[in-house]
Amino acid sequence: MPNQRIVLASGNPGKLREFTALLAGCAIEVTPQSAFNVPDVAETGLTFVENAIIKARHAAQHSGLPAIADDSGLEVDALCGEPGIYSARYAGAHGDDAANNRKLLAALTDVPDERRGARFQCVIVYLQHPHDPTPLICQGTWEGRILREERGANGFGYDPLFWVASEQTCSAELPAERKNALSHRGQALHQLVAALNTTL
Repeated sequence: MPNQRIVLASGNPGKLREFTALLAGCAIEVTPQSAFNVPDVAETGLTFVENAIIKARHAAQHSGLPAIADDSGLEVDALCGEPGIYSARYAGAHGDDAANNRKLLAALTDVPDERRGARFQCVIVYLQHPHDPTPLICQGTWEGRILREERGANGFGYDPLFWVASEQTCSAELPAERKNALSHRGQALHQLVAALNTTL
């Protein structure tokens, strides 16, 4: 039986590699939405779940294939959950990691270490078709704390500021395999793999 093709609602090559590797045992072929010239869609939802569904539905409509999308971000306790769903564009321009990290550090300047708790959240959605009324939703949460300065050269986004107590290091200092085993996205992806193995 040939592998089932699924469109990934992202053009991020790193995400494509992660999804492809973890879904390899599910007889699934993951294709990025760029292969179908899927245009960007406005993420107008107010939650990670809503934005993931918006992106998955959009990719499914344009490709004619089942779709997977994820939405993720950082929640900081002292900032009442910010930057949250706006994590990638916290400082304005989408995906400006350096500016986002500077803004986060500035916002936490006077916050003591014991109140710098934070977590990464990831929601992954699988839609069989654009009008799927029962999307498969998987969620992962990774607890940590925000440092006072950046450390490490691995990862991306807020990884250089995210201290992982269980490892006594920050996310950007973890080897990729270890990070993927612990992270919010890794947790959600493993849930997705388990669910798809029972449905496909």
